[in-house]
Amino acid sequence: MKRFVLSAVMLLGCAFATKYPLTVKDDLGNTVVIKKEPLKIISMLPSNTETVCALGVCDRLIGRDDYSDFPKSVEKVQAFGGLYNPNVEGIIAAKPDLVLASKYGKLTERLTQAGIPVIAVNAETYQDIFKKTTLLGKVLNREKEAKNLNIKVQAEVKKYEILAKTVKTPKVYFEIDPAPYSIGPNSFMGVILTKAGAQNIIPAELGDFPKISPELVIEKNPQVMLGLSLADAQKRPGWSNIDAVKNKKVIEIPWDLNLMLGRPGPRIGEALRGLVKLLHPELARK
Repeated sequence: MKRFVLSAVMLLGCAFATKYPLTVKDDLGNTVVIKKEPLKIISMLPSNTETVCALGVCDRLIGRDDYSDFPKSVEKVQAFGGLYNPNVEGIIAAKPDLVLASKYGKLTERLTQAGIPVIAVNAETYQDIFKKTTLLGKVLNREKEAKNLNIKVQAEVKKYEILAKTVKTPKVYFEIDPAPYSIGPNSFMGVILTKAGAQNIIPAELGDFPKISPELVIEKNPQVMLGLSLADAQKRPGWSNIDAVKNKKVIEIPWDLNLMLGRPGPRIGEALRGLVKLLHPELARK
């Protein structure tokens, strides 16, 4: 019996084991061949860094971008610049087995020319978060962990989405930049906003992260504003007559929550929890 159980466990482990060389297609449409299990990784996007660590292989990180700061331990890892100012020479000199890059900027092209394996991974929709986790699980020989992580995060999201459905849904304007830029309902942030029990005032046809007209906000007359201060809202022409401003329902987002909301990764369930409690303080103890 013991021998049977042991064999079953070994077979289960084999079912999730990645076979190398592995060929994958990244978010730039590039075909990338991973010759062996990557043990030295450089992650140049915070959401990817968080996913690598959530998969249990944080110790494989030999490099990161300047903005990767979670979990706290990654701050000890060498930084190689940001999206538009990467230290390409430093990355090449570090001889990583794999670089996880953004599909924006020109890092992928330059590293590929230098013979460094690089995968461009960007989650831009809500479903992309889970697709990205699955892909990284495959690449890093952590498929079982990726599957469990997706189940865990989806359960967290469902819990707070159900909670938010117990209260009224206000019309909400979410500002991510004072230009002003906002979030469309089909972006990953827009989906999270809807799940938090909000009616996004931004029309889907404007795009995922559109620059909008201030007059649109006046026209839509949101009941709640997120991402700016009441003082800033009051200074804008015509905004003093908006319900959210008149009723002082303009809410600045705490820095930590703002970071989580902007990173399509494993903490998106935690981000939803924080957003639900900002929008619906009556649910704060639930």
